[in-house]
Amino acid sequence: MFDFGPRSQELVVRMHDFLADHVYPAEAVFARQVEEAGYPRPTPPVLQELKETARGLALWNLFLPHPEKDHEPLSNLEYAPIAELSGRSLELAPEAMNCAAPDTGNMELLSMFGTPEQKEEWLQPLMAGEIRSAYVMTEPQVASSDAGNIETTIERDGDEWVVNGRKWWISGPMREDCRLLILMGITDQDPGASRHRRHSMVLIPRDAPGVEVVRELDVFGYKPFETHVEMRFTDVRVPVDNLLGEPGAGFAMSQARLGPGRIHHCMRLIGAAERAQELMIDRAGRRSTFGSPLVERGVIREWIADSRMEIDQARLYTLRTAYLMDTVGNREAASEISGIKVVVPNMARRVVDRAMQVFGGAGLCQDTPLARMYAETRIVRIADGPDEVHRRALARTELRRFEAVTTPVPRGATSHLAL
Repeated sequence: MFDFGPRSQELVVRMHDFLADHVYPAEAVFARQVEEAGYPRPTPPVLQELKETARGLALWNLFLPHPEKDHEPLSNLEYAPIAELSGRSLELAPEAMNCAAPDTGNMELLSMFGTPEQKEEWLQPLMAGEIRSAYVMTEPQVASSDAGNIETTIERDGDEWVVNGRKWWISGPMREDCRLLILMGITDQDPGASRHRRHSMVLIPRDAPGVEVVRELDVFGYKPFETHVEMRFTDVRVPVDNLLGEPGAGFAMSQARLGPGRIHHCMRLIGAAERAQELMIDRAGRRSTFGSPLVERGVIREWIADSRMEIDQARLYTLRTAYLMDTVGNREAASEISGIKVVVPNMARRVVDRAMQVFGGAGLCQDTPLARMYAETRIVRIADGPDEVHRRALARTELRRFEAVTTPVPRGATSHLAL
């Protein structure tokens, strides 16, 4: 149905081997090293080893061209099966391949809108895996599902930009190798200006004076490796050359960043759901209650069947969206991107929840990857736009399509649609 191409198919084979031979065996080691690490969080040695292995297997920077490589990046459709496989180990595989958020989106921003100097200073070390970055957009005092609400200010003062404001749910600043913050704020202080032309993005070194981490934010009561934080920016000064793109283009650039990021999240969550399904089946076959294996229970078989149907439906929807992004562009595929952003995390949540139920207490603790997967599915229902915003956008598109194909009905007449 979809032609992924020979290069993608070859990388899928390598990805299967990478997971089986290196990633899965490293998960317990990674968890132990994270628990033993302090703050700021260093990259665990086992993750660094996985990065070198992935680089040697050419499982590195698969979504952007690298200046040292002569091959083109994979298309969205070609990347889909590989990104899905990386989602089977959400904390390890994507970063091991240098294909993890928020760096992926930040690299795309720098690639599309950065100056040659900005690319040399920030993009090249990001693509080499030498540093990490954070995307600073969401704010605690406003409803950030509407990016037009952002209140953090970026004001010109001579040859510098001065940043003031509060941000939260910023992923990654507590990492030892985080060097760059890409912040979105208001450069046009006129409240009467176009709400989509008031914002800009600025590049801020992580160690700039005035940048402060106020607190870490737990997720369901625990701290993941890629911690989230609340931050305060007080008179943070950066050179005028640190503006990313054009003044007032921040909103448009954020949408350019979020489109690919949303489909990448969906691809990975399909992989997480597949692994949860496999874990559920394996557990149901090895445990018995009241004299019979769990797998013989009718309700368990319904869960297995429902999960298979839901995973396959979500995958087809995601692949179709990837195909449209490649062929007609992200703007024309916006409705489908919104659709999968609602469908896939909700599907993955249901599948993982069933697997957790089959595992019982073991599904709630660190003995399986299920609790981590469940938290991620819940996070993604809010991150990069909550379900409700995507439903709203999709409904607008559907209403426009309806209006475009419907013949106006004279006053007093009966619509043919009611017949």
